Amino acid sequence: MRRRIVPLAGAVIAALALAACGAKHDQLQPSAARSQNLSLMLDWLPNADHVGIYEAQADGAFRAAGLKVAIRTPSDPASPLGLLQAGKVDLAISYEPEVLLARDQGAPLIAIAALVQRPLTSIVSLGSVHITSPAQLKGKRVGDAGIPYQHAYLETILDGAHVPASSVKEINVGDNLVGAMLSHRVDATLGAYWNYEAIELRQMGRLANVIHVENAGVPDYDELVLVTTETFFAQHNAELRRFVQALGRGYGAVRADPQAGVRALTDANPSLSGKLQLASVQATLSSYFPAGDHPWGWMTPGQWTRYGSWMLAHHLIRNPGAVVDASDNALLAGQGP
Repeated sequence: MRRRIVPLAGAVIAALALAACGAKHDQLQPSAARSQNLSLMLDWLPNADHVGIYEAQADGAFRAAGLKVAIRTPSDPASPLGLLQAGKVDLAISYEPEVLLARDQGAPLIAIAALVQRPLTSIVSLGSVHITSPAQLKGKRVGDAGIPYQHAYLETILDGAHVPASSVKEINVGDNLVGAMLSHRVDATLGAYWNYEAIELRQMGRLANVIHVENAGVPDYDELVLVTTETFFAQHNAELRRFVQALGRGYGAVRADPQAGVRALTDANPSLSGKLQLASVQATLSSYFPAGDHPWGWMTPGQWTRYGSWMLAHHLIRNPGAVVDASDNALLAGQGP
């Protein structure tokens, strides 16, 4: 049997004293004797970014918080927020830009924790192409998945590097980012993740160059966030708080023992490559946690404002109100009333 990282019953559900000075004490013991059900829709197929979810499930953090969590995988990566709005699931994993796009259309959604604290989206190319700076994109073919805000990323990056957009050919390759590079259909891709596709290429024996979009002019943002509806947030505050903090303990356990976390992920999803998942988790560990003294899951309000302002400037969203109160840290450890 797997080694259990999270202590059983009493120690886990006891009131926790939070580290921050003056922070509130969170009581994580459920008030109901029976487990409460929560459903969580992933953003796409299970992978290393979700490792803390599977760790919390396998090691009993959710159970000790009085929760029975159903983890679901979408058939289409565009569907989680729609299913959330329709009441088909209680929670969904999504992306900061997708949350703002949905709110711009009037969706009453709110992000309640960040799973990955920095952009994973990057410009990736094979080493033989020698693209190590945005200026070297001039005259090149860049593949992407046809996502409007990633097109805007490319425009921002090229503008900052003083590269004429007309000199770069943008090609929609869908989700075939690695294949498009290996077949030389494109010289680089914008949309590949530095913690996944770039590592996958290296494990195939191919040198991969990576340009992080936030280092090339795109505003910083939280790649993966936990989202619910404003109504569910208001009506189920207690169980959401227990869920968020149990999830934080899951990611904390992964930080303490990445291999155990990857075992939880691959035990639940046997088709995954343990080698790739472990390398991805190890590369991403620091991005699961905020800088400074903030608790796990922290979303910086100013960062959301800056990214939202960039989306407004690029006409990706039109309603400034979509950015206001789009994220809320109240359920994180030591936060809230």
